[in-house]
Amino acid sequence: MNTAGHSEATVHRGLELTPFRGLRYDPDRVGSLAAVTSPPYDVVVRPDGLHHLQSLDPYNIVRLILPQAGTPSARNEQAAHTLRSWLTEGVLTADTAPGLYVYEQDDGDGMIQRGVIGALRLSDPAEQVVLPHEDVMPHVVADRADLMRATSANLEPLLLTYRGNGSAADTSAVLDRIAQQPPLLATTTEDGYRHRLWSLTDPADVARVQSDLARHQALIADGHHRWATYRRLRAEHPSPSPWDYGLVLLVDTARYPLRVRAIHRLLHHLPVADALAALDGLFRTRRLEVPLADALAALAEAADAGNAFLLAGDGAFHLVDRPDPALLARTVPADRPAAWRTLDATVLHATLLDHIWHIPEDDPARIAYIHDTAATVRKAERDGGTAVLMHPVREEVVRDLARQGVTMPRKSTSFGPKPASGLVLRALDL
Repeated sequence: MNTAGHSEATVHRGLELTPFRGLRYDPDRVGSLAAVTSPPYDVVVRPDGLHHLQSLDPYNIVRLILPQAGTPSARNEQAAHTLRSWLTEGVLTADTAPGLYVYEQDDGDGMIQRGVIGALRLSDPAEQVVLPHEDVMPHVVADRADLMRATSANLEPLLLTYRGNGSAADTSAVLDRIAQQPPLLATTTEDGYRHRLWSLTDPADVARVQSDLARHQALIADGHHRWATYRRLRAEHPSPSPWDYGLVLLVDTARYPLRVRAIHRLLHHLPVADALAALDGLFRTRRLEVPLADALAALAEAADAGNAFLLAGDGAFHLVDRPDPALLARTVPADRPAAWRTLDATVLHATLLDHIWHIPEDDPARIAYIHDTAATVRKAERDGGTAVLMHPVREEVVRDLARQGVTMPRKSTSFGPKPASGLVLRALDL
């Protein structure tokens, strides 16, 4: 893959994808496959979405990826106990033979995404095999690491992208052929997406996919914290071990382009009036008495001309744009490429959060990161905080920065569609 701007010859080993014995729900033991799935752990809106998922089915995967208890250690112990119980009861069962898994998502409106799930060899940044594009928050990595240690499992796949060449030897050719066969499972989730999963166990097919992927490198589209967690846990276990690999979904974006959406911020304990007062004379602010869709359209128009944000939480929307150039010069680090310095996420974190509002970006008591736009607004209005709505960054900007080895601010992008959690898991002791 040439996504990182390096020739394939500079890649040390390329992507090494390995078959594994997937853990899957027994359809006869659960209400429905749709009722036991969940969005990735960091997409679930808490507590509303969490409670909803828990109520769908007593075996919903959210009980593993977001266990609920009084302390972090109790949460992780509960997840480990739950996983052991489900295995003992036969709610989750391991496939008899190791394999890769072909995974397809269909939104019912013409968008199909198809990729391959497997255990990927973990690599160091210097190898330039797996390229991150965002920074991570240490406390989130520590939290995910504690959960993975306790369960000894990869509970949900990361989303990685690469760019194939469309040849007959391409991985997508194998996936397309497998997808003509009856799937292992098929279900439609509440969001209208249809999910199908196939096993890929034929040695010739597996070898063909492995040979093709070995020529590529990948960009992390979703799962930076889990990738950092994989690498932390690998360092804790003598090699060779199952911890040398992590569960991923690889999607060829030359064939199946991903969508890029924004991740919004919810600022706890900061009323909109106070947030706006602090911006006086530093940004232009305009009150918009319009529906959410119209406010987002105004944000998109303003973002074409420069940094722009929408604040919400008091029943209206407030368009914030045209920052004082002198303010940006004082607050945005100058030792990064221009494309990084002008990112909305950069200005948000360096100028607004750090300099004006004094909100630590990694303090969950002060700030939350929410993918759903309407949910961010609702929570701000209900809790008396401020929603900061972002305009999505263009995919080419993400890739250009990744080529330069420059990571974007945390939670800058949301690539999708994301794989549903709960369709296939990887136990490290199988």
